[in-house]
Amino acid sequence: MVSINKDASVLARAEIEIDADQETVWNILADVEGWPKWNPNVKQCLAHGELESGTQFQWKASLGNITSVLQNVEPPHLLAWTGKMMGLNAIHVCKIDFVDNKTIVRTEESWEGLVSSDMHDKLQETLETLLQSCLEHLKTEVE
Repeated sequence: MVSINKDASVLARAEIEIDADQETVWNILADVEGWPKWNPNVKQCLAHGELESGTQFQWKASLGNITSVLQNVEPPHLLAWTGKMMGLNAIHVCKIDFVDNKTIVRTEESWEGLVSSDMHDKLQETLETLLQSCLEHLKTEVE
Protein backbone atom coordinates (compact mmCIF):
# COMPACT_ATOMS: atom_id res chain seq x y z
CA MET A 1 0.00 0.00 0.00
CA VAL A 2 1.26 3.44 -0.90
CA SER A 3 1.72 5.87 1.99
CA ILE A 4 2.22 9.59 2.12
CA ASN A 5 5.79 10.81 2.51
CA LYS A 6 5.93 11.67 6.20
CA ASP A 7 9.16 13.62 5.55
CA ALA A 8 7.62 15.78 2.81
CA SER A 9 7.80 19.53 3.29
CA VAL A 10 4.01 19.86 3.06
CA LEU A 11 1.56 17.31 4.46
CA ALA A 12 -1.92 17.37 5.88
CA ARG A 13 -4.61 15.08 7.25
CA ALA A 14 -8.37 15.43 7.63
CA GLU A 15 -11.26 13.22 8.61
CA ILE A 16 -15.02 13.37 8.64
CA GLU A 17 -17.94 11.27 9.83
CA ILE A 18 -20.65 10.63 7.24
CA ASP A 19 -24.11 9.34 8.06
CA ALA A 20 -24.21 6.73 5.28
CA ASP A 21 -22.96 3.24 4.57
CA GLN A 22 -19.42 2.63 3.39
CA GLU A 23 -20.42 1.44 -0.11
CA THR A 24 -22.40 4.61 -0.81
CA VAL A 25 -19.44 6.78 0.18
CA TRP A 26 -17.08 4.58 -1.86
CA ASN A 27 -19.26 4.81 -4.98
CA ILE A 28 -19.18 8.61 -4.93
CA LEU A 29 -15.48 8.87 -4.10
CA ALA A 30 -14.34 6.18 -6.54
CA ASP A 31 -16.11 7.83 -9.49
CA VAL A 32 -13.15 10.09 -10.29
CA GLU A 33 -14.79 11.48 -13.43
CA GLY A 34 -17.74 12.48 -11.23
CA TRP A 35 -15.65 14.57 -8.80
CA PRO A 36 -16.57 17.87 -10.50
CA LYS A 37 -20.27 17.17 -9.80
CA TRP A 38 -19.81 17.47 -6.04
CA ASN A 39 -16.39 19.03 -5.44
CA PRO A 40 -16.15 22.64 -6.65
CA ASN A 41 -12.35 22.49 -6.34
CA VAL A 42 -12.27 20.00 -9.26
CA LYS A 43 -13.20 21.55 -12.59
CA GLN A 44 -12.86 18.44 -14.78
CA CYS A 45 -11.47 14.93 -14.60
CA LEU A 46 -10.76 12.27 -17.23
CA ALA A 47 -9.74 8.70 -16.39
CA HIS A 48 -7.75 6.71 -18.94
CA GLY A 49 -9.03 3.27 -18.01
CA GLU A 50 -10.87 1.34 -15.34
CA LEU A 51 -10.74 2.02 -11.61
CA GLU A 52 -7.65 -0.06 -10.86
CA SER A 53 -4.04 0.39 -9.80
CA GLY A 54 -1.97 1.85 -12.61
CA THR A 55 -4.80 3.79 -14.27
CA GLN A 56 -3.86 7.36 -15.11
CA PHE A 57 -6.27 10.24 -14.78
CA GLN A 58 -5.90 13.90 -15.58
CA TRP A 59 -7.79 16.59 -13.82
CA LYS A 60 -8.07 20.30 -13.49
CA ALA A 61 -8.25 21.50 -9.91
CA SER A 62 -8.30 24.94 -8.38
CA LEU A 63 -4.48 24.82 -8.27
CA GLY A 64 -3.99 23.81 -11.91
CA ASN A 65 -3.71 20.75 -14.13
CA ILE A 66 -2.74 17.49 -12.42
CA THR A 67 -1.67 14.15 -13.87
CA SER A 68 -2.32 11.31 -11.42
CA VAL A 69 -1.97 7.53 -11.28
CA LEU A 70 -4.12 5.28 -9.11
CA GLN A 71 -1.82 3.33 -6.78
CA ASN A 72 -4.21 1.39 -4.53
CA VAL A 73 -7.85 0.57 -5.21
CA GLU A 74 -9.41 -1.62 -2.52
CA PRO A 75 -13.21 -1.22 -2.55
CA PRO A 76 -14.78 0.00 -0.34
CA HIS A 77 -11.86 0.74 2.00
CA LEU A 78 -8.94 2.43 0.26
CA LEU A 79 -8.27 4.74 -2.67
CA ALA A 80 -4.76 6.13 -3.15
CA TRP A 81 -3.04 7.95 -5.98
CA THR A 82 0.09 9.88 -6.83
CA GLY A 83 0.13 13.05 -8.87
CA LYS A 84 2.29 15.76 -10.38
CA MET A 85 1.60 19.44 -10.84
CA MET A 86 3.66 22.63 -11.03
CA GLY A 87 6.88 20.96 -9.87
CA LEU A 88 5.17 19.21 -6.95
CA ASN A 89 4.85 15.46 -6.42
CA ALA A 90 1.79 14.50 -4.41
CA ILE A 91 0.72 11.31 -2.67
CA HIS A 92 -2.92 11.08 -1.59
CA VAL A 93 -4.39 8.28 0.55
CA CYS A 94 -8.07 8.02 1.42
CA LYS A 95 -9.30 5.39 3.88
CA ILE A 96 -12.96 4.58 4.46
CA ASP A 97 -14.11 2.73 7.59
CA PHE A 98 -17.58 1.83 8.87
CA VAL A 99 -17.86 2.33 12.64
CA ASP A 100 -21.01 2.47 14.78
CA ASN A 101 -23.33 2.73 11.74
CA LYS A 102 -21.40 5.68 10.33
CA THR A 103 -18.66 5.96 7.77
CA ILE A 104 -15.39 7.60 8.76
CA VAL A 105 -13.35 8.98 5.87
CA ARG A 106 -9.71 9.75 6.64
CA THR A 107 -7.60 11.42 4.02
CA GLU A 108 -3.96 12.46 4.00
CA GLU A 109 -1.70 13.97 1.39
CA SER A 110 1.94 14.95 1.06
CA TRP A 111 3.57 17.39 -1.36
CA GLU A 112 7.26 17.52 -2.13
CA GLY A 113 9.36 19.14 -4.81
CA LEU A 114 9.80 22.79 -5.61
CA VAL A 115 8.72 24.22 -2.28
CA SER A 116 10.75 27.24 -1.26
CA SER A 117 10.70 28.32 2.36
CA ASP A 118 8.71 31.44 1.52
CA MET A 119 6.00 29.31 -0.17
CA HIS A 120 5.81 26.62 2.50
CA ASP A 121 3.26 28.23 4.83
CA LYS A 122 0.89 29.15 1.99
CA LEU A 123 1.10 25.66 0.46
CA GLN A 124 0.54 24.05 3.86
CA GLU A 125 -2.54 26.18 4.48
CA THR A 126 -3.81 25.47 0.96
CA LEU A 127 -3.48 21.70 1.33
CA GLU A 128 -5.18 21.66 4.74
CA THR A 129 -8.06 23.75 3.37
CA LEU A 130 -8.43 21.61 0.24
CA LEU A 131 -8.57 18.32 2.16
CA GLN A 132 -11.16 19.59 4.64
CA SER A 133 -13.22 21.18 1.88
CA CYS A 134 -13.20 17.96 -0.15
CA LEU A 135 -14.48 15.94 2.79
CA GLU A 136 -17.20 18.46 3.60
CA HIS A 137 -18.41 18.44 -0.01
CA LEU A 138 -18.30 14.63 -0.04
CA LYS A 139 -20.43 14.54 3.11
CA THR A 140 -22.95 16.96 1.60
CA GLU A 141 -23.17 14.90 -1.60
CA VAL A 142 -23.63 11.58 0.20
CA GLU A 143 -26.03 12.66 2.95
